Amino acid sequence: MVRQWGGIMKNLFDVSDKVVLVTGGSRGIGEMIARGFVENGARVYISSRKAVACQELASELAPLGFCKALPADLSTGAGRAVVMDGLRAQEGRLDVLVNNAGASWGAPVEQYPESGWDKVFDLNLKAVFFLIQGLLPMLRRAAQDSSGRVVNIASVNGLVPPLLETYAYSASKAGCIMLTRHLAKRLAPENILVNAVAPGPFRTDMMAKTLSDLEAEIVARNPLGRLGEPADIAGVVLFLASRASAYTTGAVIPCDGGVAET
Repeated sequence: MVRQWGGIMKNLFDVSDKVVLVTGGSRGIGEMIARGFVENGARVYISSRKAVACQELASELAPLGFCKALPADLSTGAGRAVVMDGLRAQEGRLDVLVNNAGASWGAPVEQYPESGWDKVFDLNLKAVFFLIQGLLPMLRRAAQDSSGRVVNIASVNGLVPPLLETYAYSASKAGCIMLTRHLAKRLAPENILVNAVAPGPFRTDMMAKTLSDLEAEIVARNPLGRLGEPADIAGVVLFLASRASAYTTGAVIPCDGGVAET
């Protein structure tokens, strides 16, 4: 039995030469994930709404490996088409799609605007589904050799209610988790694995205002007693992109210091 297993444990977490698209990849958690892939030898494309920031990060990461920018507003069909057409023009397959682009909106329940709800859902949930739909042919080509991977970046706020009144955000992230499970079941026969990561508090631009007011309380409530670090989130996503997770689909992995478990 030992002889039959010989060698299969080597390079379990290798992502070298995999073609990866990270949305919302110019800053915050997306930048952490993109950097992790680049430094581990993947061919990485990053997308974000702000073209200058997207190109600046791609130029910064390119000397470390391979990184190109595909800037666009993914909350619109036209923006998604720009990214998908740009990727198709340069690659024949897509090994890993990381749906990380997201937005939030906070307001008291009595004043929460429909425009804020629509903005959040268009990017956090609608764009996730239609990017997966549009890129399925490229994911299917990757699945012919090993397996296509989709990693949806949800949130611990999709598992437990947040402190703040960000109703659309938490609802969209809960929806992202169910969409992950639904697509995982549908696409498993095609060897496309769909999983989600639910990050907790990280030091990002989106969290900056919250941390300026509540960092001490957030850290005190965290079982590990700290904010997330770049390697924490990159490590989980690299696992889900690698051969190490070949028997994992439909999973939701908290990366939150234990917040969702307490």
